[in-house]
Amino acid sequence: MLRGGGDVAMIGRCEGAFEGVYIQEEHERREGVKGSAMSLTMDMSHEFEVAVTAVQAAKSVCRQVQRDLVDGHAMDKQDKSPVTVADYASQALICGVMGESFEGIAIVGEEDAEDLRKEENAGIRGMVVEQVNGMLEEGVSEADVLRWIDFGNAEPSEHERYWTLDPIDGTKGFLRKQQYAIALGQIFKGEVVMGILGCPNMDILDEDAAKPSGLLITAIRGQGACMVAMDQQVGDAVPLRVSEVSELKDARLCESVESGHSDQSTSGEIAKRLGIVKEPYRIDSQCKYAAIARGDAEVYLRLPTRKDYEEKIWDHAAGMIAVEEAGGVVTDIYGKKLDFGKGKTLSANRGIVATNGRFHNEVVKVVGEVLGL
Repeated sequence: MLRGGGDVAMIGRCEGAFEGVYIQEEHERREGVKGSAMSLTMDMSHEFEVAVTAVQAAKSVCRQVQRDLVDGHAMDKQDKSPVTVADYASQALICGVMGESFEGIAIVGEEDAEDLRKEENAGIRGMVVEQVNGMLEEGVSEADVLRWIDFGNAEPSEHERYWTLDPIDGTKGFLRKQQYAIALGQIFKGEVVMGILGCPNMDILDEDAAKPSGLLITAIRGQGACMVAMDQQVGDAVPLRVSEVSELKDARLCESVESGHSDQSTSGEIAKRLGIVKEPYRIDSQCKYAAIARGDAEVYLRLPTRKDYEEKIWDHAAGMIAVEEAGGVVTDIYGKKLDFGKGKTLSANRGIVATNGRFHNEVVKVVGEVLGL
């Protein structure tokens, strides 16, 4: 389906069996009988491999559009957040590859094609179709591309197992030609069990690299997390671990670039009380989770800016499992585990606290004191 002769990527060191109740219950549901876990493991591994390949294809489109970014490549959704050609093309590619490869698969994505279908957006629509077809061995119609985008509109309540997708997390960072992420996570019975996080503008070694290699992180529940440069075979991936910093005075805080996404003044007060003296690492998107997972920073705070705001599942699923499988801890500001079983939002939680796990409770305690919880 994709150009380049390969529909499937190698998982490499991140390949592993799903163990325990997940593997048994899922196999029994699909097959209707008790059977060997190995057959399910092969099925799920193949699905994971195709998902990795889809993210890599979306990365290529996103990089191309970002390089050529002009005013005509962006428009506003009704909620005024910027949406790009790459956003739609990324969702179309990932949903198209996954949907055409696996019958019955469900994807809960951020975008839909409602605005894209409007006559005034015909130019944007044409660009999206062009970008998608540029990645395919055989071209598809505009109707197919719109259908693929809308394939990512599954309802969590209707599926026990589904993928959640943010085709470009950090759209403002993308438009600034800075950091953004392609985030794909699988949820089973309210728990994130797999995650793929593509960060095209991060480097595998140097966070300040002039020509970043791109960073691809994969994580499987109970099997660890791995990272590899985005243009390399996933079989070359290496294990991913959080930093071993154990004193808050040596820690680095990570937070959003956009002040509208997190209360930065309050974050500064929390950092001061914790004794964190290093300049904060401000970065867009779920790249913040990547920074914690690979040891660039030790504390990530996303503090609520509105009482009524509920975090979206696609903004956290892939990043959260990457941090947890790399040895870190992720909770809300109350220290509660994130609950992905409430639909499209984390309605049972408020805010995010992610750390390398060495001083998580202390961070949550100070967050509560500063916020008056």
